[in-house]
Amino acid sequence: MKIVNSSHISSFGGLNFVLQEFENKQIGKLLREYLPKLPAQCKYSWKDLLYSFWSIYFCGGDCIEDLAGNFHDHLKDNRFLNVPSPDRVLDRFKELSLPKMILKTPRGQSLHQFSINKKINALNLKMLTSLKVLSNKELTLDYDNTIIFTNKADSANTYKKEYGYAPGVGMIGNHIVYVENRNGNSNPRTLQDQTVTRMFNLLDQHNIKIDAFRADSGSYLYEVVNLASRKAKHFYIKTRMSAALSRAINAIDNWQRIESSTEVIYRGETQFKPFIRANRDTIAPKLLQTYRLVVSKIERKDKQVNLFTNEAYLYSAILTNDWDKNMDEIVFFYNQRGTIEKEFDVIKNDFGWNHLPFSKLEQNTVFMIFTAMCSNLYHYIITLFSKQFKSLKANFRIKKFIFRFINIPAKWIKTSRQYKLKIYGNIHFKT
Repeated sequence: MKIVNSSHISSFGGLNFVLQEFENKQIGKLLREYLPKLPAQCKYSWKDLLYSFWSIYFCGGDCIEDLAGNFHDHLKDNRFLNVPSPDRVLDRFKELSLPKMILKTPRGQSLHQFSINKKINALNLKMLTSLKVLSNKELTLDYDNTIIFTNKADSANTYKKEYGYAPGVGMIGNHIVYVENRNGNSNPRTLQDQTVTRMFNLLDQHNIKIDAFRADSGSYLYEVVNLASRKAKHFYIKTRMSAALSRAINAIDNWQRIESSTEVIYRGETQFKPFIRANRDTIAPKLLQTYRLVVSKIERKDKQVNLFTNEAYLYSAILTNDWDKNMDEIVFFYNQRGTIEKEFDVIKNDFGWNHLPFSKLEQNTVFMIFTAMCSNLYHYIITLFSKQFKSLKANFRIKKFIFRFINIPAKWIKTSRQYKLKIYGNIHFKT
């Protein structure tokens, strides 16, 4: 077999189209305006640093070291960026980190470490608004916490008996709009009302109005429900079983039988006024509102009787202030928040959250927000390019996008005093 070498050919020619779209949307200008000004003698701009960092994931890498080891030779001749070393990127990320906050709950003795970086979260929101991906009139905000298992120097033991972090994440559709990191010993309910308040305040500052707020039972808290009722038109929060809730369930007498191929579900609703005791114990009690409680129950296979209701059923109850949708529509709408678990899988495995580079909580927060921005950019790119390139679909994971679009041999050539991209392949891309 004879081999003919050809220099300056990159295996990731499709990346040029991605970076060109970044330029069309003036992402580089946005980074320069919102991030701290760099000294004039700096060799690399924020555009160079972030474009190179994001290129790791658009080329199939999974850690920052790939920038020097696997991709440097393919990116060094790219016309859109100057490629820095991984250490240079990480040093700039460290400069953007803010000291973590040490907090205590009103009745607890444990110390909780929270890492809040409002400025980079604001940059993420500004980028999303410039991409016009949050332009829908009715926006649904999902909030949830996830666990990132890691043995970093300051990570704490989680409730799953492994060390890690437990960040709180806000999502609109498949776009991450807020990230607040917390150490592993802080469960999702710990000071969550403060986290959700900061999230809503940041959205308000960018004039992003929320139509619906969805959250799991970790958000079934007196302060969170009150906040959601004020900040969103409607909220849908899964409840936790209690004596008051069991009495409300026992009072339901309008159960509807719903049969599926695998199980029989009974569904009913009632009016419910939650947190009576929590409201009474506050310094300034409020006039409690009455909400709608939609309950679904299925028979337990082991026939074990529930202590609260004296029935052998498993219960799932949703608290909401939506009085317009019927019961099935409310349950269906709430169950759609299950897609947030898929997005956690995507951000962890496709965009680096499983490979945190730093040993400190606050520095990893900067890394996590920038990788979340990369995820947001990818969702924008794949949606846009799927309309122009027939082999792409908007629901592709990034690995399939790389195989079908990014991995195209190409090189930059200069003719007639202009640089042109020469593609070695058959790509039907409309420019």
